[in-house]
Amino acid sequence: PGWDCHGLPIEHQLLKDLKAKKGDFDTVIFRKKANDYAMKFVGIQREEFKRLGIWGQWDDPYLTLAPSYEYWILKSLGDLVKKGYVYRSLKPVNWCFSCETALAEAEVEHEDKTSPTVYVKFQLNNPQEFGFMSEKRVFLLVWTTTPWTLLANVAVAVNPEFTYVFADNGQQILVVEKGLSKHVLSKVLDAGQFKVVEEVKGSEFLRKGITYKHPFNKLENCPVVSAAYVTKEDGTGLVHTAPGHGQEDYQTGLAYKLPVLMPVNSRGVFSDDGVPFTGHHVFKANEPIIEDLKSRGLLFFTENIQHSYPHCWRCKNPVIFRATEQWFLKVDHNDLRKKLQQAIENDVRWVPLMGKERISSMVSTRPDWCLSRQRLWGVPIPALVCGGCKGEHKLFIEVIDHLAQLVKTEGSDVWFEKELKDLLPDGFKCSDCGGNSFEKTQDILDVWFDSGVSHQAVFHTLVNTPLPADLYLEGSDQHRGWFQSSLIPSVAIDGRAPYRQVLTHGFVVDGQGRKMSKSLGNVISPQDLINQSGAEILRLWVASSSYNDDVRISKEIIDRLVDSYRKIRNTVRYLLGNLSDFNPDKDLLDYSRLLDLDRWALGRLAHVIKTTDEAYEAYDFVKVYKIIHSFCNEELSSIYLDILKDRLYTCPALGDQRKSAQTVLYHILDCLTRMIAPMMVITSEEIFAISPKNKGSSQISSVHLLTWPAVESSWESKDIEKKFNVLMELRSFVLKALDEQRKKGAIGSGLQAKVVIKTASDRDLNYLKEFGDSLASYFIVSQVLLKKEVTITAGLNDYFAQTEIEVHPADGSKCGRCWNYRTDVGENQKHPGLCLRCAQVVENLA
Repeated sequence: PGWDCHGLPIEHQLLKDLKAKKGDFDTVIFRKKANDYAMKFVGIQREEFKRLGIWGQWDDPYLTLAPSYEYWILKSLGDLVKKGYVYRSLKPVNWCFSCETALAEAEVEHEDKTSPTVYVKFQLNNPQEFGFMSEKRVFLLVWTTTPWTLLANVAVAVNPEFTYVFADNGQQILVVEKGLSKHVLSKVLDAGQFKVVEEVKGSEFLRKGITYKHPFNKLENCPVVSAAYVTKEDGTGLVHTAPGHGQEDYQTGLAYKLPVLMPVNSRGVFSDDGVPFTGHHVFKANEPIIEDLKSRGLLFFTENIQHSYPHCWRCKNPVIFRATEQWFLKVDHNDLRKKLQQAIENDVRWVPLMGKERISSMVSTRPDWCLSRQRLWGVPIPALVCGGCKGEHKLFIEVIDHLAQLVKTEGSDVWFEKELKDLLPDGFKCSDCGGNSFEKTQDILDVWFDSGVSHQAVFHTLVNTPLPADLYLEGSDQHRGWFQSSLIPSVAIDGRAPYRQVLTHGFVVDGQGRKMSKSLGNVISPQDLINQSGAEILRLWVASSSYNDDVRISKEIIDRLVDSYRKIRNTVRYLLGNLSDFNPDKDLLDYSRLLDLDRWALGRLAHVIKTTDEAYEAYDFVKVYKIIHSFCNEELSSIYLDILKDRLYTCPALGDQRKSAQTVLYHILDCLTRMIAPMMVITSEEIFAISPKNKGSSQISSVHLLTWPAVESSWESKDIEKKFNVLMELRSFVLKALDEQRKKGAIGSGLQAKVVIKTASDRDLNYLKEFGDSLASYFIVSQVLLKKEVTITAGLNDYFAQTEIEVHPADGSKCGRCWNYRTDVGENQKHPGLCLRCAQVVENLA
């Protein structure tokens, strides 16, 4: 077992508990507090996991804050730097202005947000290129849902394949994509108020070198550029482009060598570069920006819309795209993206299969991985600012390797505690300029990198098993999180996926499928369930739930599982009770000495073992639960164990008839205990502790040290299965007939009945004769009479079309020992209340 101990969640909660803000503490002091805080919850959660019956080396877990683990984090970073994957760049990233840090894609969740949208007029500088020589001004009509980003605008993008119209409203000319023009212009103008005076292809804007005047800053000649992502789905067909505030905008900026403007600081507030809105928070600046545009005649239309918007997963506040200097892992270096796709497709089994397509599509479009964070609690990125290289931030392999060795013994706090001269290799100089004037940087690694290199840290030191791991298991949201953050460094470093299989599951919702929330009052605490019903019920709920979708839980669902648990538990209690005098070393009979019914039961057990094994292999725990529950409830309790009662309670204790039954009960108990062990870890251990297996020569301390039950080939007899399948079908008709007579008051229990089977079928008659006197015990009645008839008017079903059943009161008197009605009760004068069979057993006991 292990814990991710670094990162924003712990830092955020600790600051909240301390009622402090980032910067209120010395970095080292805060990190010590964060370490103690993390370890406190490691202890709490460790005990909770133990209570859930989870096996693990709880005294020797892996912790991402442990120096030995932090060593592997830095070593993995060093390997990636050596291979050329890591670079630094000014790029737009998801930025949380509340937490003041960059965020990974996996740390962003989308929620609905109401935003003002604006249609803004950007005045063309050279409309004469399209033949407009009049004094009327020509405007590009641009639409955006983030008015505050207009201050960083440097271009307008068109689709070269689209057609754009120039619409004259009498005072000015507006440029809009042709298909969107009527919808957009009608927001302000009636159809008669504008006239299309020109149509041009988007490519013409670039060919003619069209530029415009920026609505806010001093840029006089902003270009019109081309971008394939410009669509006709919404807006105007002209896209406001700010490379500092969007990934697609940034790529367009690279293609056209556009400047990256960033007038917003780390707190989401306009800096001096954001004049005239300096000091305004970006979201609060929307309204004054709109008013400013309106006052200068540059606002065509504005309205509010509700749309999906990125939010910080921790503080829940909206985030912004903001260009900052960060460290990145280049996903396309050395064909890495292609290799990731190949590993996803060929080397990993995805459960459910849809997970493959999900992660594959995410990897195909994901941007480079932003590795750096501007926080306090994490493993430092040992980058240096080189004075001889004009203040350039650099990562040196020698520094990373040297720090990794220091961290291995002293922990990552050493980077913040020691002077830089004590953290560098002796005589270290910049490999580019030869200088030795350096400054420390303070960024830490993305916590997803910590967990993403667990395959390096855990397998190389604790597990001591060759990679890849057998299984990674997490929620379905981790296709963009842990599964990717593990896959990328593993393929980059070792050329393979870190896992053979990946299983994903849904999330817990209430009985109506609603997300749990305190406001709805529908939160169900696992601890409350454990205290009320025990950990086994919680485990059984997990096993009985289809995890491919969100998993429902409610009091009613738990109550049903309590009943199911009791059914399995009571079945086992019956098995144990009837094996109390059974020693497998002495009493186990060979298959050849078993009665046919007992052989049939072994055949059913073999089927259950095989189907359960297949279900476990497929991680289909719902199927495992259903198979086990059905076996206990139907084939055992309702059929086999019910039939066995007479033999177990009345036959000679040491006779083969009873030993035959006990032999099979022993096999069922032994195999059932092993099969339920992964689900019901505590119950299975309790069963094993008092199982007859512990009376034998094989002394094993725990059920969890046993192997999976093996199926002996002799158990799977097709002849026995065929013989009893027909009988069990007939038995259901007998039980129905008995129930009908019971409701009429003709009989009480089945032992008060005599079943008469009338048949005109030689096949059915000969088949039933094979069972001889055993038929009565199979139907749990006192007598069965077979009668050959010439014709039958109404058969039981298509198979038994010439056979019918009658139920009559049994002949004779009730035996005081076996409770069967027999005509020979009292014939033994020494035991006048017993039938001859029971009288003989009693005399032998004496």
